Amino acid sequence: MSHHATPLKFLMPGWFAIVMGLCGLSLAWHRAVPLMGEMAGAGALVVGALAALVAVVLAVLSLVRWQRYPKALEEDLNHPVRHVFVAAMPISLLLLATVATQLTGPSLAAKVLWVVGAVWQFGVTVWALSRWLRPNIGGKDGTPFWPSITPALFIPVVGNVVPPLAGVTLGFPEWSAAQFGIGLFLWPVALTLLAVRVGVSGLWPERLLPTTFITIAPPAVIGLGALQLGAPTVLAWVAWGIGLFFLAWSASVFKRAVSQPFTVPFWALSFPLAAFSALTLRLAEGASGAFQALAMLLLALSSLVIAALALATVKGLRDGSLLAPEPMAMMNVAGAAPDKGAP
Repeated sequence: MSHHATPLKFLMPGWFAIVMGLCGLSLAWHRAVPLMGEMAGAGALVVGALAALVAVVLAVLSLVRWQRYPKALEEDLNHPVRHVFVAAMPISLLLLATVATQLTGPSLAAKVLWVVGAVWQFGVTVWALSRWLRPNIGGKDGTPFWPSITPALFIPVVGNVVPPLAGVTLGFPEWSAAQFGIGLFLWPVALTLLAVRVGVSGLWPERLLPTTFITIAPPAVIGLGALQLGAPTVLAWVAWGIGLFFLAWSASVFKRAVSQPFTVPFWALSFPLAAFSALTLRLAEGASGAFQALAMLLLALSSLVIAALALATVKGLRDGSLLAPEPMAMMNVAGAAPDKGAP
């Protein structure tokens, strides 16, 4: 059967990055309410509802895919790079719980989403890092290690700093802080590995350049999470400064990243930009007019980027360039055979 007849086979977990981006944008618009009024609140509600709708559609399609093409999911889980995108699923649940809690208040549904997401995220982190303990990892004939270290590693590792965003309000402050600590500990570990990877194996593949923007997300979410946990505002400013650096650093590859054919990893731009906008808007409350203007500019930028990504996704689904194997592996690593199922 032609791959054109089985597009569902190529619906990897990384598609949930769309849900993450939309949830992040909803939270950013919610943070803009003190500056823009209820218009921003209405925007947050619309984007949040869209995120929930996309999440339901992707969840149903992913379940059908798992039943029809179990080997495709197995390939995702065993892929040296693509496996980390599995964490986009539990993070989506945590973010949906956060959107629901911030927009409508605590609820049983939000608590269920949060608990499932938090436990799932913890499990994914342990699973992803346990791969490093395999006896053949990094060996001459084993699984390559350094080429598999890319910015996407931040998804399972630092996704643990997301729980406090809703967990404190939902009545889980202790576990929120504990899981936040896991992410806080592993963030510099992932950064170190990323730096060594560049020195040992060079920069990640060109087709993965959009994932460079994922480096913005950890400090942005850490800043927001720290405030939820009652940390001094100065720590959020420290996190904001680090996020600003990674924004400028990632921007240096923006032109190269977007000059390539559109693929799902382009959505790696969405959540980091939205999260940094949300932190900026949070700090803009009571700040100078110039900083408030910067916050609004970042919100506009995030909105435009995500709108462009959404349009490109619709176009890609229409013309068949998405949900299809590529002629060459987008996520191929040194020593690995070309993966025709790469997203």
